[in-house]
Amino acid sequence: MKIIGYPAELIYRPGDKARFMVSTDGIAAFDAVLVRIVCGDPRETGPGFKEAPIAACRKTSITGRKQGTEIGSFMTVAPGAAMDNRAVGFVFNVFATTPTKQGQTLFARWDERRKLGFKIGIDGRSRLRMELGDGAGATASLALPQALQARCWTTVGIGLSVDTGRMTLMMRTVDPHGFGTAMVEATGDGLPLEGKLAGLPLSFAARRNGRDAAPRMTGFFNGRLESPVMLARIPTVADIEAYRAGGPEKVHQPATFWDFAHDFTASRIADRIGGLDAELVNLPSRGVTGAQWDGTVQKFLEKPAHYRAVHFHDDDLEDCAWDESFAFDLPDDLASGIYAAKLTAGDAEHHVVFLVEERSGENRADIAFLASSVTYVAYSNEHYDFDDPNMEMKNGAVATYDASDLYLNEHRELGLSTYDRHCDGYGVFYSSARRPLFSMHVKNKVWALAADTHVTDWLEARRLPFDLITDHAVHAEGLSRLARYKVVITGTHPEYWTTAMWDAMTRYLAAGGRLIYLGGNGFYWRTALHPQKPWLVELRRAETGARYWDSEAGEAYMSFTGEFGGLWRRSATAPQKLVGVGTVATGFDYSSHYRRRPESDDPRARFIFEGVEEEILGDFGSIGGGAAGSEIDRADPWLGTPAHSLIVARSEGHTRQYNVVPEETPFHHPTINGQEAEKCYADLVFFETPKGGAVFSTGSISWAASLAHNGYANNISRITENVVRRFAQATPFPEPPDGGGSAEMRRTRIDQGQEAYDGIDRLD
Repeated sequence: MKIIGYPAELIYRPGDKARFMVSTDGIAAFDAVLVRIVCGDPRETGPGFKEAPIAACRKTSITGRKQGTEIGSFMTVAPGAAMDNRAVGFVFNVFATTPTKQGQTLFARWDERRKLGFKIGIDGRSRLRMELGDGAGATASLALPQALQARCWTTVGIGLSVDTGRMTLMMRTVDPHGFGTAMVEATGDGLPLEGKLAGLPLSFAARRNGRDAAPRMTGFFNGRLESPVMLARIPTVADIEAYRAGGPEKVHQPATFWDFAHDFTASRIADRIGGLDAELVNLPSRGVTGAQWDGTVQKFLEKPAHYRAVHFHDDDLEDCAWDESFAFDLPDDLASGIYAAKLTAGDAEHHVVFLVEERSGENRADIAFLASSVTYVAYSNEHYDFDDPNMEMKNGAVATYDASDLYLNEHRELGLSTYDRHCDGYGVFYSSARRPLFSMHVKNKVWALAADTHVTDWLEARRLPFDLITDHAVHAEGLSRLARYKVVITGTHPEYWTTAMWDAMTRYLAAGGRLIYLGGNGFYWRTALHPQKPWLVELRRAETGARYWDSEAGEAYMSFTGEFGGLWRRSATAPQKLVGVGTVATGFDYSSHYRRRPESDDPRARFIFEGVEEEILGDFGSIGGGAAGSEIDRADPWLGTPAHSLIVARSEGHTRQYNVVPEETPFHHPTINGQEAEKCYADLVFFETPKGGAVFSTGSISWAASLAHNGYANNISRITENVVRRFAQATPFPEPPDGGGSAEMRRTRIDQGQEAYDGIDRLD
């Protein structure tokens, strides 16, 4: 890929100025045109790639250049008089997660070009090491004789007599239960630096490399630092013991104290004493346990002193921060939808995809397509196809990669997704929209946004006018964003939902709204958006769920909101309560079909099957060859499927590659696959809601990939169109009769257990 970019904002409105950041490799100039993405699936088995240019937005001969990205998190403090003392000391706790990685920085005031200042880090033998440089070629160093232990809280004390160059290093491990090693100390003569440090900023977890352009930092530290204290003197053993036993407040006469136990969403860290505030850069992890955490609390807001750590990584990224390359003035009458700035230069081409939604308080159609913008961000930029050694087993196929996959793997500076682990093995909490988002690429693998274009393409093909709205708008505006529409249609995989989104949809349905859920594994993970930076998404993978990593002990609460993370199912609001179905299994080799059930002939559901005579539904499709597949959901009255719900069809015949998700199988055993598990299927569900509303759920990601089969003339397309047209009518749905749901909606787990017991042959 010789050209790549991202929009300044993921979502725009008609009339906005859409700005774009582009980086090129060997391309001096490129052209750009605004296009509307009708279908992002380029495969011959699907509808085919479709785009429509917007003639009013076109630019030529835009200057191209390669733009650098600052990857890795750190903390920086602007130079100030409080730093320039004849002696300086630091005391804080360290939790190193990759101590064998050479060249890591704990903190520094260092000019790499002149080799001037001091830097304290970890050397190639995992030892704490101080280096000095006088800017004239002379250097000195001192290392402790004992290595830092991995994943072990250690209190360190570092001192420098600036006037004489005398160096002091100390450390002792700390444990909340009182265990620890003996004190380790070292002192040595260095270089006098008095008068030479003025103007040098202080940085933690990285140091400046001397470059004028990004990346400007190097020597990134992987691990946790806890609330550093700066002294205007050399620290003593008593300072180490005071910090180790009672925290930073116990250190005698600190000059500066950066307290990480406050403002867990803020990037600015206040100096509790001298006004020498610090700035966290590139979104290191907050709401993580510190040295004092003893398991008595699980929520960081209850005992902040137990969570006064920040976890830094050399692969953190908040914002690529590229310079703007060009902008389009979006027409005032531009229809909402999925758009892209199509960049071309010779044979090179790239679509920078973004979303355009209607202005607040406006709508042009009665139908809204709800773009899963939070999910798109959560998925970008996943590396599990390369990093997870079990992916071929999971997918049931040999791994294949296209140019986009290879580029992302080679350019790790574009950041990670919430499906990845950091280089030190810890899960990734945060994902940012301010970078190239590969989950929103078109002409690529059909997942996330590209898969959702199967829905928007079908809506256009069937001449069903719709507005596009986004997760982010529902989160910010609540019910008012939904209330203008008779029906809201989801995409194929609305997996990540915030509390505000959930509340808005619940209120919409309670007020008579209609919801069509055309996906699977939806409404699954509770998610948070940063309160001041909504382009940032956070989640914690707590307790259970189909996941690629587990939250560490004590770290299940999200730093952006303080809410408990993990599955919505674990927060008393399972997806079954909202849409009647919830995740049961995943499988990625083949998709199957649905078989109609007697409930499909119920008068309440008759409109769904108007013009459909077949018993077998969706035994075709461009994802796995069927309408029921990839990730599938089923009804469950125990988890909240309304008692009056009708299960009008159910999938069957899934393969052994389908595995029931962990929350459905408290005890794993060999028969939790699609061929042998008792309840491994997708349910097609309909039920009415108060005030004339209704819900229709397909419970399958691959449903939408069947819509275009045979030129859109097929039973999946017909069923979907029947539902959309009826849901878009003003006529309210009547209240369902008592006991009018599928029979199994009235069976409890006790009933099912008794039936199983009664069916056992016994010796009398």
